[in-house]
Amino acid sequence: MEWTVSGLKFFEKLAVPEKIQFFLDSIPYSTDPIYRSPRSVIRDRRAHCFDGAVFAAAALSELGFPPVIIELKAVRDDDHMLALFRRKGYWGAIGKSNCAGLRYREPIYRTLRELALSYFEFYFNIKSEKTLRGYSATLNLGIFDKYAWRFNDEAMDRIADKLDTIRHYTLLTKSMISHLAIVDSRTYAAGMYGADEEGLYDPDKAGNGD
Repeated sequence: MEWTVSGLKFFEKLAVPEKIQFFLDSIPYSTDPIYRSPRSVIRDRRAHCFDGAVFAAAALSELGFPPVIIELKAVRDDDHMLALFRRKGYWGAIGKSNCAGLRYREPIYRTLRELALSYFEFYFNIKSEKTLRGYSATLNLGIFDKYAWRFNDEAMDRIADKLDTIRHYTLLTKSMISHLAIVDSRTYAAGMYGADEEGLYDPDKAGNGD
């Protein structure tokens, strides 16, 4: 499958990575219990972090970047997905998030570990606990081209399943975790600015431990 003329014109407006982020920032955060392919994101004008990362990867591929995503792993919180791009060997990221600090990163990071750690202080739950613990290897969505992942909602499940099987890396030791401070009130307020409360993870209800 290929994009229609209107679809191609839509992507022409997203001429640089930051404009892809601006588009994701302009649409509501989805609390719907479904996945949306990039085509469905354009149609419905809403997305959660997984939808947003896959959409951004599709948009980046229209700019000549490979369609690559990464997963950030958390405890007592939702995991998070990002689309990645590189300029002159440095990593940047695009993300759709319910939290202000988990979105765009400039391409200034030498390694994926550096990039992942840039999210650490802004990755916290409603209990003010810092929850980021690891990150995945990169996943090039080109391997799903035969499933028409840009257009097919069902292909999103295949991507999610694949993310569960690829290598993940730990960011913190047990000793580091045991000494983590609680997020201060100003940082918490800034990170939750504009958040849809319905889409926030409640660790007490989920019963997910460290």
